[in-house]
Amino acid sequence: MEKMFKLKEHGTNVKTEIIAGLTTFFAMAYIIFLNPVILGENSPAAMANTAVVTATCISAAIGTWLIGILSNYPMAQAPGLGLNAVFSYTLCGAFGLSAGASLSAVFIAGVFFILLTVTGARTALVKAIPVSLKKAIGAGIGLFVALIGFVNAGIVVGENSAATTVGLGDFSSPTVLLACAGLIITIVLVVAKVPAALFISMITTSVVGCICQFALKIEMGVAAPTSWIPYLDFSMFGKCFTGFAELFSAPLASLIATMITLIMVDMFDTIGTLIGAADKAGYLDENGNLPKIERAMLADAIATSTGAVVGTSTVTTYVESTAGISAGGRTGLTSMAAGLCFALALFLSPVVGLVPSAATAPILIVVGVMMCGSLKEIDWADIETAIPCFLTVVGMPFFYSITDGLAFGFIAYVVVKLAAKKSKDIHPLMYVIVLLFIIKYILSALTSMGVL
Repeated sequence: MEKMFKLKEHGTNVKTEIIAGLTTFFAMAYIIFLNPVILGENSPAAMANTAVVTATCISAAIGTWLIGILSNYPMAQAPGLGLNAVFSYTLCGAFGLSAGASLSAVFIAGVFFILLTVTGARTALVKAIPVSLKKAIGAGIGLFVALIGFVNAGIVVGENSAATTVGLGDFSSPTVLLACAGLIITIVLVVAKVPAALFISMITTSVVGCICQFALKIEMGVAAPTSWIPYLDFSMFGKCFTGFAELFSAPLASLIATMITLIMVDMFDTIGTLIGAADKAGYLDENGNLPKIERAMLADAIATSTGAVVGTSTVTTYVESTAGISAGGRTGLTSMAAGLCFALALFLSPVVGLVPSAATAPILIVVGVMMCGSLKEIDWADIETAIPCFLTVVGMPFFYSITDGLAFGFIAYVVVKLAAKKSKDIHPLMYVIVLLFIIKYILSALTSMGVL
């Protein structure tokens, strides 16, 4: 242990690292139950819930072990919340790709990330994006995730009248009331800074839902397990390899948009999380840079491709890693312990149905709140900064598309800087990114016109 993780050098020991790993796992465990909500049977991706659980646990275990071994940082990885929304609602929903074809796109993106990382180009590309837009991207995804939570909870519903587009849900519905109760529980626990608050709130709300449905006979959307025997579902394993034909036969506009979406969103999500967690652990140097960041990003890239093979959306580093860091985790041994917990969680499949959407929706909403924290770091008094950031942030939930939010924000940034005669502020790579977005919309228009 000492030779591999250099425990004494980092001022820690085996006991502290294992406790930190357990802390990180319980802070992240909600993704095991939440990922089937975003990717499962009732989502645009329409994957079997059991298959999603199996893939989530395996990819999280492998990804977490990878980052611990390659970087010796106390970080953990799992299918990203927000990135899974891109997979389901953008790739499968908006672009009309099957889950298999979308997994193929994720696999390709992972391989692309590996190449970018080993050549150093990934870091250079990220540096080309203005800091303000990076902050806006995280907040925009947060609003989008929160919107999904409000819709899943039934608190927000679509309106068919000409006066409004959306409206308030039916508060006489038991499931809506349960979701509201879950939201209150989640808020109280988070504000009280209770360890693993999100996981505890989800379990508590699920228990209330089960009591209401099975004891009081009030329908709460809980599915009783047909068997208590753990079931490992590998039905999506390797589907990324059979989805290539569909992916590359898709309209060129959709193909380009798919890859731009995956690459842009995962890139910023990973960098932001790594820097944030490393800052919490005190790993950043005097210039605010993270040593061995390439190793951490390589682990992320490999985990993304591996996750696609086992059958889940993009795997990324979790900001909840800071929970384990706060508990004293300082080395990759923390990651090894957290990864082992995810591997053992494979046997939780029988209880997944006992967690209703009313219990997971509050977590989506509160995570959205947390992701919007970056808004405070944007200079809203500067109109040149405010316009592209605003379009990025509101575009994602309003357009119900992370890709379109990115596109509008990035294009607006270039237009604003050119209008202000500050072309020197625009990194050359930004022109390339904006050009790709413009090409995407042109190809989409030509496709809808039947030209392509």
